[in-house]
Amino acid sequence: MKWIAIGCLCAAWTLPLLAQSVDTPTPKPGDTWTYKLTTERGSAGWTQSHEVFTVLRATSTSIYYQTKQEGSTQPPREAVAGIDWSRVRDVNGKETVVNRPLAFPLTVGKTWNLDYTEQHPNKGHKTETFHNKYTVIGYESIQVPAGTFNALKIEAEGRWEAEIEPSQSTLATTQAMQNTTVAVAQVTKTLAATATGRTYKAFWYAPEVKRFVRTEEEYYSNGGIRNERYTSELEAFTQNTQ
Repeated sequence: MKWIAIGCLCAAWTLPLLAQSVDTPTPKPGDTWTYKLTTERGSAGWTQSHEVFTVLRATSTSIYYQTKQEGSTQPPREAVAGIDWSRVRDVNGKETVVNRPLAFPLTVGKTWNLDYTEQHPNKGHKTETFHNKYTVIGYESIQVPAGTFNALKIEAEGRWEAEIEPSQSTLATTQAMQNTTVAVAQVTKTLAATATGRTYKAFWYAPEVKRFVRTEEEYYSNGGIRNERYTSELEAFTQNTQ
């Protein structure tokens, strides 16, 4: 009975702890994360690099930072993200959030959606539409090169749809025949159609490092075949303590 009572006390103490929310971090200039980045693209194989992210300044709404590939002689690339590390870019002439892995405060079971449509993203597509639903799954012990962390896992499952732009291309060739040369034109038409596929993303957020310790992003074709996967793992973290 004593052991049962102790077990109940532990359970009662643990549940409120896990239910606590995680607030917005306060990044400081000089906070630095080094990641091992792995890119896999179908039959093209995979590549790997090491990227250093450093905070330049932070406001109440945005994080200004720079990235630099280890060993590169190129200057750092400066960028801006939301205070929740959301990624923003121009879509149809309007600043649009295209990736929002965090929505503070974070609590287990919390969900949020991210949907947007882009007009004429490239020559082949009339529109591209993305639907994503993010869910805070819970805490997991995860091991990365920087160590072992009790991180909060967020998953995002989604779909993409693309309207194929109708087009026509002509390939002209010549064929030598007896006493003459014949020009041959081959016309290829692409009809309007809709293509679809799926996406899967996972983020492991560790409050003590104020960022992710691991991320995964996967993109699938309409046949359920994975075409691309991007993975990052934290290798080192330096925090500004001033």
